[in-house]
Amino acid sequence: MVNAMQQQDWDPRSEAVQRDQRAAYDEMRERCPVAYSNFLGWSLFRHEDILRVLNDPATFSNAVSRHLSVPDGMDPPEHTAFRRMIMPYFRPERVAAFEPPCREIAATLVQALLGRDELEFIGDFANEFAVRSQSASLGWPPDLCTPLRLWTEKNRRATFAEDRAAMAEIAREFEGYAHELLQIRRTAADQASDDITSSLLRQQVQGRPLRDEEIVSVLRNWTVGEIGTISASLGILVHHLSEHPDLQEQLRTQPSLLPAAIEEILRIHGPLVANRRITTRAVEIGGRKIAAGERISLIWISANRDGRVFEDPETYRPDRDQSANLLYGAGIHVCPGAPLARMEMRVAVEELLAHTACMEPVPERPPTTAVYPGSGFAALPLRIR
Repeated sequence: MVNAMQQQDWDPRSEAVQRDQRAAYDEMRERCPVAYSNFLGWSLFRHEDILRVLNDPATFSNAVSRHLSVPDGMDPPEHTAFRRMIMPYFRPERVAAFEPPCREIAATLVQALLGRDELEFIGDFANEFAVRSQSASLGWPPDLCTPLRLWTEKNRRATFAEDRAAMAEIAREFEGYAHELLQIRRTAADQASDDITSSLLRQQVQGRPLRDEEIVSVLRNWTVGEIGTISASLGILVHHLSEHPDLQEQLRTQPSLLPAAIEEILRIHGPLVANRRITTRAVEIGGRKIAAGERISLIWISANRDGRVFEDPETYRPDRDQSANLLYGAGIHVCPGAPLARMEMRVAVEELLAHTACMEPVPERPPTTAVYPGSGFAALPLRIR
């Protein structure tokens, strides 16, 4: 473990870092690409170093949490078995089947915005779309959307404050929601709704049924990842489009260009700040010696803006090779829900573009940037017509 006297190279929670996370991480990538802090442990900023970690799960373990995390916080062979179980939920046919209800959610929210002089996009659309689409995909009732939205915000604040008591209470709150949903389906038996949550009750792994705590963990990981990431992504995408009216108009007239545009915009301004690992043996990265059992933080935003991999990294080039883009990670833990996330973002932006003539900033009310563990914007005033 790190010596208690280990000198900090930076403070990830400082006002200077939180004011502009991208700029701060860019600066760290060039000045101190392997940096220690009490808050994040060892942070890696270069694409090459992060890819090394992603491709070596034996040395850099995902089992970083004291709480059960299925399958994100597991290593092989346990991770392999659980991942094999969840992958069918993201097959192309399942994602395609969910597109019509997802589009209906987006269209309904867009219609509610029309005719207004000004809106706050994060609260009025992005958060609502993320939580409604997530609830619909899992078969959860609409009246759970508000508690889930509030739960997500409480979870973000507790993570930033490193308030472990609050984080434990927030975890128990989600467990309560999930256990109630499972009990409803058990009581309904053969009459239970045919949805993902019901399906998980019938799943088996390694020849046995899933335990309730494993189902709850799967649902929690999907919910935390889906709601926060989709909301942040939509804010980043719409902010970029509002700042580039020519691109906005191009995508209205040529919607087939949208998937590539989304990948490139989110490479430039990533919705996910970091992910964690823990070393299983002593290693050396970038000339820094790191002992076994130490925390590693992979700074995604920095990796995707590394000029060693992406020429002119801040320049929007939708035709560039995206194979090195770590938006969804890489290696054995690459995001299984990437096809669903891509569809949801595409559909949401398609509906916004199809039903508006222009989305533009509000100069007198600039956006409020999000703070760790969030990225993007906490508030995004817009005018639409």
